[in-house]
Amino acid sequence: MKISSEQEMLQFGKQFGEAIADSMVIELIGDVGAGKTTFVRGLAQGLGIKEPITSPSFTISKTYAIPSGGTLTHYDFYRLSDPGLMSDDLQESITNSKIVIAEWADSVANILPKNRTTIHIKYNDEGSREIIL
Repeated sequence: MKISSEQEMLQFGKQFGEAIADSMVIELIGDVGAGKTTFVRGLAQGLGIKEPITSPSFTISKTYAIPSGGTLTHYDFYRLSDPGLMSDDLQESITNSKIVIAEWADSVANILPKNRTTIHIKYNDEGSREIIL
């Protein structure tokens, strides 16, 4: 799927969020600036979350309440070559959160469930993004 603008990425994320029926783990793969957090902002809108969604790059994780129940927990392991205690936190979130999103998850790949949804976001030279599920 080709995404040509930030608005299209938000819309894709929103539709994805609206379609989620069960708990799930999502692994986002893409370079810096590819649109991962923009996708999460849209997904949160689709789940009915009203608070601003920001990248957890410096805090490692952020958790948001989903109005219909449960939580969205968003991780960014970019700065961690060894996740340490964050591995335990991630395992707990996978068990207790409705939606878990992990960016830069190479260091925690052994913790993520095999049945996770992986979304690759590839930045194209002309500024568009290619989405591969």
